[in-house]
Amino acid sequence: MSYARTTIARIAGYTPGEQPGDQPIIKLNTNENPYPPAGKVGEVLRSFPFERLRLYSEPSAQMVRVAASAVYGIPAEQILCGNGSDDLLTIALRSFVDQGAALAYTDPSYSLYPVLADLQGAIRHPVPLDEDFELPENAAELAGDATLFLLARPNAPTGNSFPMARVKKLCQDFSGVVWIDEAYADFAEDHCLGLVSRFPNVVVSRTFSKSYSLAGLRLGLAFAQGGLIQEMEKVKDSYNVDMLTQFLGKAALEEHAVMLANVQKIQQTRQWTREKLLELGCQVLPSQANFLFVKTVRPATEVFAGLRQHGYLVRYFNLPRVSEYIRVTIGRPDDMAGFIACLSKIGC
Repeated sequence: MSYARTTIARIAGYTPGEQPGDQPIIKLNTNENPYPPAGKVGEVLRSFPFERLRLYSEPSAQMVRVAASAVYGIPAEQILCGNGSDDLLTIALRSFVDQGAALAYTDPSYSLYPVLADLQGAIRHPVPLDEDFELPENAAELAGDATLFLLARPNAPTGNSFPMARVKKLCQDFSGVVWIDEAYADFAEDHCLGLVSRFPNVVVSRTFSKSYSLAGLRLGLAFAQGGLIQEMEKVKDSYNVDMLTQFLGKAALEEHAVMLANVQKIQQTRQWTREKLLELGCQVLPSQANFLFVKTVRPATEVFAGLRQHGYLVRYFNLPRVSEYIRVTIGRPDDMAGFIACLSKIGC
């Protein structure tokens, strides 16, 4: 017997990437940044006056919004902070999708999206990517009567970044809110923040988990025109970003250049790794993220298991259209050299 709502009782929920604990393993499965965050983050953490934690945090995370405004050139009042971008996605569902209404999202994409639809009691409305995992030109039409469209760009798990022209067409043609999930945008050649001022129905979200090396902190940003921000502020938890996170997030933004330097190193390692995988006979999608999506010669389940046995943990999705691939996070150069050596040994 379950005491949960019927909707909750019948769903499986979201499955995060495996966290191996203290096992001696090279972790290339959850797209974490292999480099530490900016030094100022550590300084703030070490000097933080712990007695202040008896107080509530500032509800709007104003210090983070002001710092983000300085970095991204968008007014602070057009920025909403969340407990990671997943919190912001939950706020989006609660703000823009009624129970029984439809949520549109590209497929394949971030596996949290359909779970959020289930939690909201909404109808799943996946919009299939084409045979090259690209956004179809008629995506808005395929979304039907959905009131919210979640679009990851660069996409996960494939890593490709949809052409800007098609994204703009979706924003123009779709009658509801288009939420562009830019968790990996700092690793890409371009981004969609410029669409916020152009389209009143567009939200762009970012996370500190990937490029800022702060996955353990849980901090995300949403950028939108004032009307959308005001509606989402009604929905968010009163103190959804804790005090310590606000101070550390501000410090990370103030050392934006450190993040950019780490990103450049990851981009270089990504290119090297892709070339080596191609030499081994794998098919590798062009990536604009901090990971590669790799179609292996042997069955992907065998390659995944072989790598794990030799101490390399990657991500495998037993899902339609992607079950022949593994997703490989880009680590430090020595991590990736070891990964390539291991793959050469066990066979790609």
